[in-house]
Amino acid sequence: MLETLRQKKSKKAFESVAEILLHRVLETPDDLAFSYPDKQEQWLDMKWSEVHTIVRHATAGLRQRGIQLEDRCAILSLTRLEWILADLAIMCAGGACTTIYPSNTPEECWYILHDSGTRLVFAEDDSQVAKLQEIRERIPDVFLVVVFDGKASDDGWVVTWDSLLAEGKKVDEASPDAFVARIEHIKREHLATLIYTSGTTGQPKGVELLQDCWVYISEAMDEVDIFQPDDKQFLWLPMSHSFGKVLEVILISANIHTAVDGRIPRIIDNLAVVQPTWMAAAPRIFEKAYNKIVTGVEQEGGLKEKIFKWALGVGREVSAVRQEFREPSGLLALKFKIADRLVFNKVKQRFGGRVRFFISGSAPLSKDMAEFFHACGILILEGYGLTESSAASFVCRPESFRFGTVGPPVPGTEVKIVPDTGEILIKSRGIMRGYRGLPEVNAETLEDRWLHTGDQGELDSAGRLKITGRIKELIKTSGGKYVAPAALESRLKALCPYLSQVIVHGDNRNFCVALVTLDPDGIPTWAGEHGLGSKSYEELTKESAVKAMIQEAVDKLNDELPSYSTVKYFAILPQDLSVEDGDLTASLKVKRRYVEKKHADLLDSFYEGSVKKI
Repeated sequence: MLETLRQKKSKKAFESVAEILLHRVLETPDDLAFSYPDKQEQWLDMKWSEVHTIVRHATAGLRQRGIQLEDRCAILSLTRLEWILADLAIMCAGGACTTIYPSNTPEECWYILHDSGTRLVFAEDDSQVAKLQEIRERIPDVFLVVVFDGKASDDGWVVTWDSLLAEGKKVDEASPDAFVARIEHIKREHLATLIYTSGTTGQPKGVELLQDCWVYISEAMDEVDIFQPDDKQFLWLPMSHSFGKVLEVILISANIHTAVDGRIPRIIDNLAVVQPTWMAAAPRIFEKAYNKIVTGVEQEGGLKEKIFKWALGVGREVSAVRQEFREPSGLLALKFKIADRLVFNKVKQRFGGRVRFFISGSAPLSKDMAEFFHACGILILEGYGLTESSAASFVCRPESFRFGTVGPPVPGTEVKIVPDTGEILIKSRGIMRGYRGLPEVNAETLEDRWLHTGDQGELDSAGRLKITGRIKELIKTSGGKYVAPAALESRLKALCPYLSQVIVHGDNRNFCVALVTLDPDGIPTWAGEHGLGSKSYEELTKESAVKAMIQEAVDKLNDELPSYSTVKYFAILPQDLSVEDGDLTASLKVKRRYVEKKHADLLDSFYEGSVKKI
């Protein structure tokens, strides 16, 4: 069997993720697959042979419960080891995983479960089960709920993860050949994953991704070849998002030991313990780290601040050399060695001290942010893709990166730019089958298998893609000038480390304005240093000193811009944006239209003249 799978790999002939998993288990059974925290916050390890056993038993349990090819099984949980094991079992049973964010409301859960035709749900705990109980009468197709950490119900509608494994173990022992036999029936054209795009407005659309989409991604990333045999990944991203899902496929295909824990407040603590060599993240994580570093230095002041600024200046010189793919020499190399010992080593220790690179995706990363970390000796490689393209369509390579770009397409992906609009079109085996039940939208989005991304971009001479804007988010002022808000927003956050979020507004208006929020972690210290330490977050948003501090950054930004794209006014919102309040998607992207609608009266007031310049 192993030799057959080896031949399939060499010929790029895998039919499914299940075959990729089986190949990994048979080839490296004793290698470490995962590390995960137990309830006492102690990290435990799991080998591929152990993964195989659990997935076999869970698969048998699903088969016993009647799951057939392409039957939808949902997972409603935070990122954790059981999420990945359940997903693998669903795919090995021939089913398709419907992903649901744990932050989704009962009504949002109902929409996804109803629209997808889901039959079985894996839920994280009793609180997630409670959401399902609330809508139970409206989801008659769901015949079973399996809870990872929680109680079974008396009527049998809810069973525990452990009981499903025990049930499956008996079935597997009675029919040991059934596991491989089922996998042999799974083909590339079968549905593997149904991800509902969170979007920024309206009902989410179900993106249908086939087994071949993930098989293609595994092949493409193998050819990209940026991972090393001794790499260790830290995985915290939402597995309900395509960015997280693609990391699952890569770790199996490339045999990457992966530490898994989706609790965002634990990220920094976990990094110190896990000590990964790489990690993927959304830009917001890097922005928060940047804010903490910069504000911490400002608080230290004195000699430490002077040393940091000197070191950063040296680091920027070294970064410029390395961006030309050369190494510093002579006096610059000596100064950088000293700067690294005094300053940059402490920055790197925040991330565990062993990181070779980060991969940033899900939203645009500010070039300023990338260059800051590179000056500190930390490389952030930006990538680009959509849920509709199985996430991994472009990625910068360590040997040929260029800040401000998302790199060249991965092998097997074609790209073209529409001349008139600048829209990016993508074509590959990773492109979705279509949106579930939306033929008219599919006709608009997919043209001869070319995916219309809705993003604008341009290719440089080396074939690297630069994202220049979002067609639907592009601001057109009443004077007919076009403004890309994302670029202004990321630049302003780099200029003012005490800002958390920025939303530039001005479509069909005669000038641009901004809504901003303060960084809850950084602003209290700043307030204490300026005699405002007793003030609450909301009180600080009204303080003239805070407004003046932000205005200084806005003025610096405006100095770099043509007059039509300058930010004329801004307002500080009384609280930060959050997933819980519906302002952010689960992948931490701002729901621009939602936030603008929520604060429509405030935005209108800028143009009515009732709010003066702040």
